Amino acid sequence: MCRKQSIFAVLLGLAVLGAPGLSVAAGEVNIYSARIEALIKPLLDRFSEETGIQVNLVAGRADELLRRLQSEGRNSPADILLTTDAGRLHRAKVAGVIQPFSSELLEQQVPAQYRDPDKHWYGLSVRVRPIMYVKGRVNPADLSTYEDLADPRWRQQICIRSSNNIYNQSMVAAMIATQGEEATEAWARGLMRNLARPPRGGDRDQIRAAAAGQCSLAIANTYYLAGMLLSNDPAEREAAERIGVFWPNQEDRGAHVNVSGVALTQSARNKDNAIRLIEFLVSDEAQQWYAEVNGEYPVREDIAIGAILEGWGSFRADELDMGVLGELNPQALRLMDRVRWQ
Repeated sequence: MCRKQSIFAVLLGLAVLGAPGLSVAAGEVNIYSARIEALIKPLLDRFSEETGIQVNLVAGRADELLRRLQSEGRNSPADILLTTDAGRLHRAKVAGVIQPFSSELLEQQVPAQYRDPDKHWYGLSVRVRPIMYVKGRVNPADLSTYEDLADPRWRQQICIRSSNNIYNQSMVAAMIATQGEEATEAWARGLMRNLARPPRGGDRDQIRAAAAGQCSLAIANTYYLAGMLLSNDPAEREAAERIGVFWPNQEDRGAHVNVSGVALTQSARNKDNAIRLIEFLVSDEAQQWYAEVNGEYPVREDIAIGAILEGWGSFRADELDMGVLGELNPQALRLMDRVRWQ
């Protein structure tokens, strides 16, 4: 891509994201959100109803929002960044576009492993990336760990998305942290040999492919399966109903988890009200919303989960500090490149 094309692409991306001029009126809170509007705006509206504080929302793709914050610098109108995956939150911290802040309530409500030790970001919901299997084709008793997916008996039976995906990068980073780089690379090579097809599409595509008989196992975040089960599309529901959830590594490190999280931008003008909004997002009401509407697990253990999540049973989660996923991301990327994970 030539330099002129590159500049045009950046400007076009900002135009799509940017929504004409966010207000910088005193007291109003501006939020850049990687969540689609339908999955966050009702909560923001409730906050405004309760507090009288107006919240202005710009929704966009996570990586584009980070680039936008970097481009805008201290002139950014954003007070809050809400994004997905600890790896992206770490990138925002390293890029210097978010700032640390203190909140006694957040320290009490958000478990230590789901927040940045330097107080740059806090997790809002927990995302789990287990092994999914086709009911009737795979006996869950034959499943055990992520590591076992490299066994030759699963040759041409696994669907997973590409190495460009941050969820897979964080999963590999977690394995590097617990198993070491050499063992993780050997596992990744075995996994690549066992793929039923070249990686393509998103998590829902892996689930659909398994349901359609293209593979027997899929790696995907549970909220995608939950969304399919709640879909208005009968074909989506039918595909999802063919899939079972298996919690791997229950005898050792636990199932791989990640977070969606929130941070105060470096440019925040309405800091006090922004922190009030962030605190609201860990309230009983907001945490219940994540479980019932978003199909994610609340970051707070005292919040009841919905029927779909309950139906998958309890599980042991990896207790790895989420910050490590971001720190080891470059290492994970190099490893995935070495094993030719497309």
